[in-house]
Amino acid sequence: MSFTTTILQWFQENGRVLPWREICDPYAIWLSEVILQQTRIEQGRPYWERFMRRWHTVEELAAASEDEVLREWQGLGYYSRARNLHYAAKQIVAMGEFPTTLEGIKSLKGVGDYTAAAIGSIAFNIPAAVVDGNVYRVLARHYGIATPINTTEGKKEFTALAQELLLPALNKDGMGAGLFNQAMMDFGAIQCTPSSPLCASCPLQESCVALREGRIEQLPVKRRTLKVKERHLTYIYIRYKGMTAIHRRMGGDIWQGLYEPWLTEAVPSEAVLLCHNVKHVLTHRILFADFFLWEPRNKPALPDDYIWIRESDIDQYGVPRLIEILLKKLDR
Repeated sequence: MSFTTTILQWFQENGRVLPWREICDPYAIWLSEVILQQTRIEQGRPYWERFMRRWHTVEELAAASEDEVLREWQGLGYYSRARNLHYAAKQIVAMGEFPTTLEGIKSLKGVGDYTAAAIGSIAFNIPAAVVDGNVYRVLARHYGIATPINTTEGKKEFTALAQELLLPALNKDGMGAGLFNQAMMDFGAIQCTPSSPLCASCPLQESCVALREGRIEQLPVKRRTLKVKERHLTYIYIRYKGMTAIHRRMGGDIWQGLYEPWLTEAVPSEAVLLCHNVKHVLTHRILFADFFLWEPRNKPALPDDYIWIRESDIDQYGVPRLIEILLKKLDR
């Protein structure tokens, strides 16, 4: 039995039951793919459900404010995805319908090759193979490929192989692309996992090069990238007559469009330290934050980009996950 046939048969018996797979709606599929970028399904699924409940259609999402979208996204991280999602919703509305070609889908803000292939194949059966972390791992191990997956050469090699394997999945009507892509993603997520893969029960064990050569732990290969940088932040939560001060982060830095308390290096002498060196890990940097509470007698003068709000209203503003953690240290 061929690789493709084996994968499809495995999927029929073991594939995950997910709500967006039950809906033939490109909006729902696109929303799931954006939310699940760099996010585990268990974490992303509640966000997808929340977005679908609040904004039933792409038109409703496009009509929302960016603040509303960021607030619903809070805690999921990689906030540029939320901004891109909102922008793309407006693009789709301007087009008059969801794009039905690969190039049209790629024209949406925040949609790259992988996401376009996933949406296109699942929603419209476009014969384009997806290549994500799961697919890289399955192919690298099964075929014994040591080309680094995070290089131009590796991306081309794995994409070509995935595309070649997808073609036998297409039936006489050209259907089956979405089924094969979902099968590959699920196989990598359930069977051929990053650590402790289920090799003993794998239907591909007899033809797996990595298993035969004892290279399961060595594949796939990833070239070392830039060193992660550290950054230290000091936040002051100001409490003045039931009010506090926050500001919205602008472009060119992390957390664009989200709110945070006073960020400063000059800590008032009467401020009280609530927590020290709270660690928060991002993709290319590690943050360490100190968090102070300051209850001044007189209203302090702050930079012009800070606004005063009622403390009770702070939950109405979208904040980064780190700030959400810090705010829990307050006695509110």
